[in-house]
Amino acid sequence: MREHVGLDAKRILDVGCGIGTYTRKFSTFSSSVFGVDVDCEKLATANPPLPNVTAAPAEALPYPDDYFDIVFLHEVIEHVTSDRDAIAEAVRVVGPGGHVVIFAPNRLYLFETHGIYVGKRYIFKLIPLVNYLPDRLREVFCPHVRAYTAGKIRGLFDELPVNIVAHSYVYPGFDNVYARHRVIGTALRRILYFLETTPFKAFGLSHFVVVQKRQDSGNVER
Repeated sequence: MREHVGLDAKRILDVGCGIGTYTRKFSTFSSSVFGVDVDCEKLATANPPLPNVTAAPAEALPYPDDYFDIVFLHEVIEHVTSDRDAIAEAVRVVGPGGHVVIFAPNRLYLFETHGIYVGKRYIFKLIPLVNYLPDRLREVFCPHVRAYTAGKIRGLFDELPVNIVAHSYVYPGFDNVYARHRVIGTALRRILYFLETTPFKAFGLSHFVVVQKRQDSGNVER
């Protein structure tokens, strides 16, 4: 992220901040960091408590136009009611010249990481190749989460006053594996991080997208 966006002394909004993992990290760069989330229980259990955090949906951010330098959405838009409205709101509250940074599931990743439904039964496991099913069939198994092709995630910005400055992919860091088996975790990371520098990056876990709001943007209409 810091290859494309400066964080120092910026006003930053973490949308879908949860217990504040990224919110706290941003606070090491700036004293003006805000967060929103719809899960009040997560906000309440954040330890230590987070300042400048509000319960609100991504589609209706409680901030004025052009208020932030950076709006960050990490694995959020796949869960919201309207991903298009969530993106429009992010663009609305970021100022001209500011950036919106998004991580979101990649449809070409070999596994569905959010689990699937078989009828009414929810199975939380890594399920291979579900994302390669036709849309209607995938939605039977995954009505609870979206995954994006490159065209669909870029299409969310159509007609919005932004320019796409970066669009790449990231592979998982396997933090749990690394914590338990340092040698295996290190080997996995080296292989996957290398793939991020090759055409195989297109099969990564998540899209990484950075857009910049144009200076002549005016108001964003939803």
